Amino acid sequence: MNDTHGVGFGTQIRRSPFFDATLRWGAQGFSVYNHMYIPRDFGDPVANFWNLVERAILCDVAVERQVEIAGPDAACFTQMLTPRNLSAMQVGQCKYVLITNAEGGIVNDPVLLRLAEDRFWLSLADSDVLLWAQGLAIHSGMDVTIREPDVSPLQLQGPRSGDIVRKLFGDAMMDLGYYRLHQTELDGIPLVVSRTGWSSELGYELYLQDAAQGDELWERIMAAGASFGLAAGHTSTIRRIEGGMLSYHADMDIGTNPFELGLDRLVDLDMEAEFVGKTALRQIRDAGVSRRQVGLVIEAEPLAGPNTTFWPIEAKGETVGKVTSAVHSPRLGRNIALAMVASAEAEIGTELKIALPSGPARATVVERPFHDPKKRLAAA
Repeated sequence: MNDTHGVGFGTQIRRSPFFDATLRWGAQGFSVYNHMYIPRDFGDPVANFWNLVERAILCDVAVERQVEIAGPDAACFTQMLTPRNLSAMQVGQCKYVLITNAEGGIVNDPVLLRLAEDRFWLSLADSDVLLWAQGLAIHSGMDVTIREPDVSPLQLQGPRSGDIVRKLFGDAMMDLGYYRLHQTELDGIPLVVSRTGWSSELGYELYLQDAAQGDELWERIMAAGASFGLAAGHTSTIRRIEGGMLSYHADMDIGTNPFELGLDRLVDLDMEAEFVGKTALRQIRDAGVSRRQVGLVIEAEPLAGPNTTFWPIEAKGETVGKVTSAVHSPRLGRNIALAMVASAEAEIGTELKIALPSGPARATVVERPFHDPKKRLAAA
């Protein structure tokens, strides 16, 4: 193991094509996601938040590994993975989907990209979907090839991201719709550009298809964005909780089902196509769920940072749930959180008690997302 800028790295964890660039541009801390290092610290997270919501940030999210499903039966196999109805999905379209197991639990919540009639990418959250999909394919009887391609995304997010994309690619890219993609290149660098991102702000993801050109692509984007205030950054916990965006392993896991998260719209139990977990999800829907995800406002001194453990929630002297993601929003001036609580305590206005590390605090169930609930900013 060697030590670079005070951060220890080993050979057993992969480095992204943008790894060296992020160190040059100020990355101070990393974590591991999908067996790859991801920058998590470029200094003050509040400054990172304001850079995102006022100007633009560039984030290395190559950890969002792609699982490519290709072949004559690619569409049928992809539908087998998810309860979301894909029958009307067009080439050039993206969709947020859930991948479920036989018990209806969530294996992953990727963005699905359709690049051709017979070619899809699953842009992953943090779990081993490549192995899951390859395992399902073995006995499926379908003609598909499943692999991890040489694809590494960057996120360019924030209100000035459109100006930067225009400078890089020209006016034609301004017609790219929300959750749409375009296959292109930048002076020989092969890319897929999509109007997606994990920020709830206007933003783009640039999927590099040649790892050898990662450093060049990073520098090209930073140079194009200099006059627009572009900063190197990391995905903002503050902004994603404001937007009610879920983090796998925090807000859900394989023991969580879509109905507990209020994601009924992503489950079509009436479509003819079969998918993994259909029987279980029908049973869960009919029986109802015993817990639900809610938004909370926590009455306490401003949180120093995001929670690193699940904080217990009490009502009437009993534990009724846990806080899954919490942070102080400098824009809203409140401590906000996502939580999983017993269904009986999930009504808007319900008062609860949170066991913070600093001591007990009152909390109130509120509507979520906490900011821009209709996602007008992202879809602008």
